[in-house]
Amino acid sequence: MNSYLLPRSALRFDLFALIFALIFALLLTPYAKADDFLDPEEAFKVSAKMVEPGMAEVTFTIADGYYLYRERFKFTSDDAKLGDAQLPKGKVKFDETFQKEVETYRKSLVVRVPVLSTGDFTLKVGRQGCADQGLCYPPMETPLKLQAIVGSTALASEPSTIKLGEPTSDDETSSISTALKSGKLSLILPLFMLLGLGLAFTPCVLPMVPILSSIIIGEGAGIQRHRGFLLSLSYSLGMALVYTALGIAAGLVGEGLAATLQNPWVLSAFALLMVILSLSMFGFYQLQVPAALQTKLTMASEGQRNGKLFGVFFMGAISALIVGPCVAAPLAGALVYISQTRDVVVGGAALFAMAMGMSVPLLLVGLSAGSLLPRAGMWMESIKRFFGVLMLAMALWMISPVIPVWVQMTAWAILLIAYAVHQLFFHRGGMGSKVLAAVFMLLGVVQLVGVTTGGRDVFSPLAHLFGSQVHGVSFTRVRSVAELDAALAQSKGKTAMLDFYADWCVSCKEMEKLTFIDPKVKARLDTMLLIQVDVTANNADDKALLKRFNLFGPPGIIFFDGQGAEVQGKRVIGYQNAEKFLASLQRAEGK
Repeated sequence: MNSYLLPRSALRFDLFALIFALIFALLLTPYAKADDFLDPEEAFKVSAKMVEPGMAEVTFTIADGYYLYRERFKFTSDDAKLGDAQLPKGKVKFDETFQKEVETYRKSLVVRVPVLSTGDFTLKVGRQGCADQGLCYPPMETPLKLQAIVGSTALASEPSTIKLGEPTSDDETSSISTALKSGKLSLILPLFMLLGLGLAFTPCVLPMVPILSSIIIGEGAGIQRHRGFLLSLSYSLGMALVYTALGIAAGLVGEGLAATLQNPWVLSAFALLMVILSLSMFGFYQLQVPAALQTKLTMASEGQRNGKLFGVFFMGAISALIVGPCVAAPLAGALVYISQTRDVVVGGAALFAMAMGMSVPLLLVGLSAGSLLPRAGMWMESIKRFFGVLMLAMALWMISPVIPVWVQMTAWAILLIAYAVHQLFFHRGGMGSKVLAAVFMLLGVVQLVGVTTGGRDVFSPLAHLFGSQVHGVSFTRVRSVAELDAALAQSKGKTAMLDFYADWCVSCKEMEKLTFIDPKVKARLDTMLLIQVDVTANNADDKALLKRFNLFGPPGIIFFDGQGAEVQGKRVIGYQNAEKFLASLQRAEGK
């Protein structure tokens, strides 16, 4: 705690901030806590048996208060050929989680699956469901061993065996790949540092700014620039090394790690951690490395100040795990290079340089410690509280891909209105502060009115009231290479666009809500065949499709000509705004 007494208004706000943070945490708790819910294997029991030659029967027993999604069923086998599963009609409902009409099953369900096998085989049953109380389980798969009944000779429907051509190179990363293949670190390092700088102000990096700033502020009013720079450098190195390690691992394995780091459970845990960290900005505890670890680090170093540097390095490493690697063109190029060449030295050096480029804002925060960061007093308390609110905003942003839109809108309304109330009534600020607070209040009220009147769009909360809702583009969903090939065969001479999407992909949501609905972009897309692959489940088929095109995660967009061949060098990796994406569409069509 600070050595001076806080004004009464500040104390009132501390209590106010604590209540708000607790409310915010409660909003997230249903998605992070599973103690009050059944284990998924208990909630969605499954068994299977052969009922006749060539036909398996899969029985699902669903607990009361739980349900399964029709579109999430998947039946596969490595040692038998399967036909199309025969599912009865389910109950159609509007699902808040996916914001669309879905078909669901309750109580019990029997599915018949055609099978071609001459002996023992394993049937893999994939499914996903939710509880009525709001918890949605991640996709799950259960292997079931079966023995074919003698006489099974054919399938009711055999899977297609049509194959696509060989994967092609990516235009977005062609120059990056050329630089990597040259092996010249004198060219690679500055290039990737510059590319990292371009990612420095994205939502992937910004959450680390308030964390580092709070550490530097915690040093006290006498901190000098060189000390602030050393702290920020230690923090940045911790982040960069972990980021590089994750990238190398993804490249060697041949898969992106985004699905692992950004599933609902991980995101919920990290969002709650951000809420807890925000409480330190409101003065409820001092943010620092745990005492036991701090003592060990100090004993292993030459003194207390070096021990603190090791501690900050550790927190930087943890922050890299919280944020997770962004899937953008530079990262994609490095991962493809590592996966193809197994050269972890050049690939790892490129990733490290990019991470350090992303750290430039962090280094500037440390370098400005003697001038830009506030001294002790009310101004410092105001800045710390602002960082606390920013951390809460980052927590909401991190978990937004996996919570219903109405929860997002409610949380944004609480956050904006709460901060506006503080600025207006508990803060002795100037006219500029009051005007800014009024803007926050207006934005919060708009979100509140939107959610209470049935609005379900964070970006346009009142659109439904004025009849100005913009409907997004419609995609044909495919789930495998064979389905993709079949869809391309129906292009009828049109240019086709293949979009890789996932519910946990923030950039995918931005493309959907900000780019695809732009009138000029939408008009151009209406002339194309639009195909989408949902890799949310990250199952074997999803991984196969990603690997086919040398992608490590969404968003990734690939274009095909009227004959179904990929348009060479016109891929889009990562987020693009409407103007840039429109130019990409024009290039893909040769215009």
